[in-house]
Amino acid sequence: MRNLLLLPLLAIAMPAAAQDLPAGMTPGPVFPFGPVAEVESDMPIPDGTEFNVAFDLTEAAPDGQANRGLVSLARFYNMHVRSGVPEGSIRLAVVVHGGAGVDVLTSDAYAKRKNGTESANAAIVSALVEKGVRVILCGQSAAAMNIAREELLPGVEMALSAMTAHALLQQQGYTLNPF
Repeated sequence: MRNLLLLPLLAIAMPAAAQDLPAGMTPGPVFPFGPVAEVESDMPIPDGTEFNVAFDLTEAAPDGQANRGLVSLARFYNMHVRSGVPEGSIRLAVVVHGGAGVDVLTSDAYAKRKNGTESANAAIVSALVEKGVRVILCGQSAAAMNIAREELLPGVEMALSAMTAHALLQQQGYTLNPF
């Protein structure tokens, strides 16, 4: 039921160009954003593969646009589920710091910082969190940007620092995605 409530928000969050996807690119199967292509790969994914992957996000999206880094997490999830990896075998995290901190703010907090501009990221973050993706904000960046905990979208975690978050995630078996 909760997923049904998110669909209208996700439709808003999708870029207008999503209707004109490049040839061979399709949305889903899990998220309507993060389009992927079918690929005849020479590197098969073995049965039983589990992905524990951390992403690093420092750049804010242009005002009112979806953050490409957040969409990349959805694309990673979509392409692997489409390739047969069970959803339960995919654990993702994104460590947010620097200017990207504004992209994990509530719609009201975002609008206050962006002269009334609507956030395209609130629905994306909500959908990712609902699927178990950890969204972790660097506490040092939050302090530098005067971001209060109550301004964060539901489900966004606060870490002491991005460095701390990455170190802890690595100890928990996450690899760092270099993209």
